[in-house]
Amino acid sequence: MFLSVLSGLIVSVDAFFIGLSLGLQKRCRFLYLVIINTCLLGLCMLGFLIAGRIYEMIAFDTDLVVGFAFIGLGLWTMLQYFVSVWLRRRRRCTEDGEPSLRTIVLVGLVMSVEAMLITMGITFIFLPGSTVLIPLTVALAHFGYSALSFRLARTKHVRRIPLVVSHAVSGLALVTYGLMALFVELGL
Repeated sequence: MFLSVLSGLIVSVDAFFIGLSLGLQKRCRFLYLVIINTCLLGLCMLGFLIAGRIYEMIAFDTDLVVGFAFIGLGLWTMLQYFVSVWLRRRRRCTEDGEPSLRTIVLVGLVMSVEAMLITMGITFIFLPGSTVLIPLTVALAHFGYSALSFRLARTKHVRRIPLVVSHAVSGLALVTYGLMALFVELGL
């Protein structure tokens, strides 16, 4: 059980950088982060329940599914950022570069779905000993990390960190967890 909680804490590190990037946006309020994380908790619980139901239906080892899913999520996170930057430069968007409320909602949705997949992955790996601590740990870690970094982003010191760092580290954290799941499967 300790390892499943530790996995939830480690894998949720990407939420720190999501909170950081949201905190750097003037339009984003802390209330938005609370709403995002409330939805995230619901999706984590749903992911836990779904994982328990479909575990027996998967014919091959779930570590492979988890590993490749997290590697894909991590690569998508990094690629999505670089594509959005490229599109913004190409369109020569507004000078302030502030995202719309729709963009903030999309970030929250992506973060919530990613947290649900994290919950499902950890549940798959630790079944049949999985408990409700897994979705709670993932959701609370996401909220804690994102809230802390959101508040830090509002200080003068953090504003100097380029957004590319947050997206790259977020993606690398997910890829690393995916590789760890594959290494568990391969016995390395």
